[in-house]
Amino acid sequence: MSMEQIENIVSGVLVVDKPINMTSHDVVQIIRKGTGIRRAGHTGTLDPRASGVLVVLIGPAVRLSEYVSASDKRYQATIRLGSSTDTYDSEGSITNSADWETITEEQFNEVLQKFVGEIEQVPPPYSAVKVKGRKAYDLAREGEEVDLAPRLIQVYSLEVIEWAPPEVVIDVYCSSGTYVRSLANDLGKELGCGAHLIGLRRTKSGRFTLRDAIPLRRLQESFEAGTWYRNLIPAAEALAEWPMVELDADQVELIRHGHRVPGEPTPKGWARGVSEQGDLVALLEFDFETNEWQPRKVFFL
Repeated sequence: MSMEQIENIVSGVLVVDKPINMTSHDVVQIIRKGTGIRRAGHTGTLDPRASGVLVVLIGPAVRLSEYVSASDKRYQATIRLGSSTDTYDSEGSITNSADWETITEEQFNEVLQKFVGEIEQVPPPYSAVKVKGRKAYDLAREGEEVDLAPRLIQVYSLEVIEWAPPEVVIDVYCSSGTYVRSLANDLGKELGCGAHLIGLRRTKSGRFTLRDAIPLRRLQESFEAGTWYRNLIPAAEALAEWPMVELDADQVELIRHGHRVPGEPTPKGWARGVSEQGDLVALLEFDFETNEWQPRKVFFL
């Protein structure tokens, strides 16, 4: 069997607990080398200084990336009160500091709740956001003023987990594209004492939590033992929150060749088509005029 045939057969998700001081791309490279499969990509970058859930798609499943990347995220963030930095985290230089000792947990929580809901957020100047075709952190390092446009994000909930000032640990449940560093900086401004992020752990990405994640070291050991595929989650699971349409063998053949199949609509008109064996066959869009499912992305090869 050729390498290309293997790459087309092996399709799924590896959920990794990324250690700190490693880029998301480093993890993907380790997985490519360990599995021998070139087609691999992560969904949603995790900063080198952050740890936790990193979802890596393998084989044909990489084509799910745009859908999985858009999933909600959950973090455990450690914020230090009393000083702001130019990077909004502990890597940068302190830009201002003020007394934090008068702030009570009640006051902190009151201000924290102001950031719940649909809010406008400006990404940090030291981020991978593109400005005039270049990454913001490259321009910032060159001393250029980085003027980033605010973006609309959704914060579903914010909760204090541990109150040990000047350090506070909070649970952040938010939409994709939210910068927890910006949240820490904005929180410091609102409190009047300044604040920056000193620790970040992603506890959930889409439907995957730390319970689904394998520590990178254990995954590397499984590559050496040749048992890594036991950690592979079926591609259909990556979109578990999507409605499912089960396709029989004849319908699978039709969908594979781009043909429509009759069916019942879902509330949003989208679904994942899954075979009787549980394999993800295609992403389907419902045509309300003909009452048929139209394949939009076919994965079954």
